Amino acid sequence: MTNVTDFETERPRLVALATRILGSTADADDVLQEAWLRFVRADDPDDLPAWLTTVVTRLCLDHLRRGRTRSAAETVAPDVPAPVDPEADVLLAERASAAMEIVLEALAPAERAAFVLHDVFGYRFDEISLILGRSDTAVRKLASRARSKVQGAPEPVASPTDRTESQPVVAAFIRAARGGDLAGLLSLLAPDAVMRADLVGQQMGTNAVYEGAPAVAARFEGTRGAIPVTIDGDLGAAWIHAGFVKVAFVFHVESNLVREVELIADPDVLATMDVVRARARS
Repeated sequence: MTNVTDFETERPRLVALATRILGSTADADDVLQEAWLRFVRADDPDDLPAWLTTVVTRLCLDHLRRGRTRSAAETVAPDVPAPVDPEADVLLAERASAAMEIVLEALAPAERAAFVLHDVFGYRFDEISLILGRSDTAVRKLASRARSKVQGAPEPVASPTDRTESQPVVAAFIRAARGGDLAGLLSLLAPDAVMRADLVGQQMGTNAVYEGAPAVAARFEGTRGAIPVTIDGDLGAAWIHAGFVKVAFVFHVESNLVREVELIADPDVLATMDVVRARARS
């Protein structure tokens, strides 16, 4: 049975988190209201603070992705909620400022969430991985890109170059999968390649982990229907039905070889992701 006091105990921290991600007290209040509604319908989560952090962060990402936050011009000096205890006061005063909020406006939603969770609130990458429903590799990349932008370097020159050069690798991988070309798949995978599937993907019949190039290649051999996309700026593929992403595959490429694949099928996670159809390159 839910307890109002439990939620109110967590509220100051959740408001501070939502405000930092969204840059708007009003939007944070909307997210907290939705989080409250989910809380009263929940069946006593085992770890309430972690559960609420995940819910609030994902609601913030969905809010940002849908473009419901105010424009940067309207949030040049965003309000900060009045803290209800000294600990929250210290956190807001020492770790975040209005100036940083302005910089955060330039970040992609997932970058912004990863940066705020890690660099502002001190969450570990393994914790952020669970909150965002992404791999450790993915959240480290997101936080690193965000940190570069916050520090005044929009993005290391190598990053967009690497993604451009890697796109033909992903496109070739998708073609080989569709054509049942096992040898082609193996040639595009690092020997220690791994694919990880989320819980929803596992419920659809996918193993939790495929380790090694042969296992990953066998999983993709003959797979059809996925189209090339970018997912929060990373290369990937997606199964899209009636305009909705049903399954997303994020490819992490190093030295022109696929080293890691994330299979994401959780609708709550997919709703937070910026998926853009990419033009395949040969």
